[in-house]
Amino acid sequence: MPKDEQVKQSYTAKDIQVLEGLEPVRKRPGMYIGSTGIDGLHHLIWEVFDNSLDEAMAGHAHVIEVVLMPDNKVRVSDDGRGIPTDLHPKLKKSALELAATTLHAGGKFDSGAYKVSGGLHGVGLSVVNALSTWMRAEVNRKPDVFAQEYKMGKPTGPVKKVGKTQKTGTIITFQPDPTIFQETTSFDITTILNHLRQQAYLTKGIKVIVKDERLELARDYTFYFEGGIVSYVEYLNRNEEAKHKTVFYVAKEQDDIFVEVAMQYVDEISGKELSFANNVHTTEGGMHLTGFKSAITRTLNDYARKNGFIKEKDDNLSGDDVREGLTSIISVKLKDPQFEGQTKAKLGTPDARTAVENVVNTELADWLERNPLDARQILEKVLLASKARLAAKAARETVLRKGAMEGLTLPGKLADCSSRDPSESELFIVEGDSAGGSSKMGRNRRTQAILPLKGKILNVEKARLDKMLTSQEIRALIIALGTAIAEEFDLDKLRYHKIIIMTDADTDGSHIRTLLLTMFYRYFPQIIDKGHLYIAQPPLYRIQKGSKIEYAYNEQEKEKILEGLRKTMVEGQIEKNKTKPKKEKNGDWEVTPVEGGEEAENGEEILVETTEKIAGVSIQRYKGLGEMNPEQLWETTLDPENRILLQVMVKDAQEADRVFDVLMGSEVMPRKKFIQTHAKSVENLDI
Repeated sequence: MPKDEQVKQSYTAKDIQVLEGLEPVRKRPGMYIGSTGIDGLHHLIWEVFDNSLDEAMAGHAHVIEVVLMPDNKVRVSDDGRGIPTDLHPKLKKSALELAATTLHAGGKFDSGAYKVSGGLHGVGLSVVNALSTWMRAEVNRKPDVFAQEYKMGKPTGPVKKVGKTQKTGTIITFQPDPTIFQETTSFDITTILNHLRQQAYLTKGIKVIVKDERLELARDYTFYFEGGIVSYVEYLNRNEEAKHKTVFYVAKEQDDIFVEVAMQYVDEISGKELSFANNVHTTEGGMHLTGFKSAITRTLNDYARKNGFIKEKDDNLSGDDVREGLTSIISVKLKDPQFEGQTKAKLGTPDARTAVENVVNTELADWLERNPLDARQILEKVLLASKARLAAKAARETVLRKGAMEGLTLPGKLADCSSRDPSESELFIVEGDSAGGSSKMGRNRRTQAILPLKGKILNVEKARLDKMLTSQEIRALIIALGTAIAEEFDLDKLRYHKIIIMTDADTDGSHIRTLLLTMFYRYFPQIIDKGHLYIAQPPLYRIQKGSKIEYAYNEQEKEKILEGLRKTMVEGQIEKNKTKPKKEKNGDWEVTPVEGGEEAENGEEILVETTEKIAGVSIQRYKGLGEMNPEQLWETTLDPENRILLQVMVKDAQEADRVFDVLMGSEVMPRKKFIQTHAKSVENLDI
């Protein structure tokens, strides 16, 4: 019998592995928290915090405190009812122990305990326990305090009474397991503050306290918002010019689903949409967001036709038209949410769409009638977006026709690669003809394409698509990418899977890089999301001593290389002194002093370099890529074996959107403040 046939026949019941208790979590942590990287690490806090938040949403808790402690420990406490500690009638174990050590054990499966809950699967506390080296649960249930500790998810003893109290609530303290979170077990305070601030906005009247005790001087942060999501919209629009002062807000229950929506238009092209289900940020949207989009498009079209803003013969306003420059928050609370996956990125409950659509249809139509001035300002904004869309469509079609006629190549501009396999093809976007010339000569012609751009491209943050497409440089780039743009965008047609921005290491180069990043972020976000966009890191210095050449990419690397050369020269001088003829005098060695040196304890002379210049060492500072010859450019910046590339990723889209608004938007004061704040941290500033 063939060997592989024997292997097949050996597959029996004994080969089926049954993981008991919390073993599945430790075996496959990514299934429960998304990843074992920095995001998964913070997900532990979210899971415990969500349990406390469920108490708050049920009206039983008012204060939640999150404390970052030394040794990467975290304590989350609330003043809710406290996890039950009595024995489970069937399993004869304390309910606290079951919640901490058993998957899918919790008070969220029966709607009697919680009307709404973000912790759908009942795995939150047990997953945190499984992925921690140590955890302690302390429960205040007046008049007693109960506690239990765990190691690697297993109890170290039974649930015990440890004191008396007049309070109620739960305190969970845990320490992540470094064997699971091998990347890091250090929590980022900014990530935590952003997330918990968001949760405080979504639950009006709740107080969230964050303490960072890891520093010598502990810092406290408190979030409390009476305005709820209306305050959140105002916070998101704090640097924008609002088109109407009154924020539209509705809070209404329909078919056992509580719908809460707040929105405001600003004088910008891009919009911000945030959706939540039971306070869980559904980053991929879902049914509730679909219902909102449908309702606002229908309602504004009806109002526009009824009040003569658009005629019968005119086309309807599109969904993109009515959402241009719109900041909106859609929050639903429901009994049995259907999320896609444990990380709850998308809401799949069909009833949520119907509820949101009906509530927004009715309430927005009424709000527009009661606020005619705000309604007019909104419709003027939306109609302008519609006109721009039609103009952009014509311009886009022109670009696509031009690209088709020219075979997606630009003679004299794009030096294409010979490979037609996108997975191995790279497009370098370079600054100016000089750098373009060196890049074209130094590249690997089979896999590397070069597109030189002349000057600084248009700032697309301040321009609509139709104006953007009048730019010759931007049109050249769109045709080179091959994906088209806006509605016609198709990522499958991307001709290069590595798009590399390669600009000079000076302020002009930084500005051009920022302009290009703005364009990709606003109009080609899918390219960033799929990891196709990179930034090249050309060296700043070329350091040569004899035949040895080294490159430094910043000031710190330059100093490190020079320090190494100084040390080598010192060691060489010591060796040289050791070989000098020595004259014995009174039992000691007599040495001839070396000029510029100092005497060591053993009487040997050591050369000490006290000036920036080092004999025999030449330092060249590159002001631009054009100063490198093709061989140097290949060796340092183009060669996949030696080059350094930074992959562009957007972890926090909301914060990225704000930074682009500040840096590239029309408001001057936020940009001035940003520059003043970060001026001292700028390296290589050319004045």
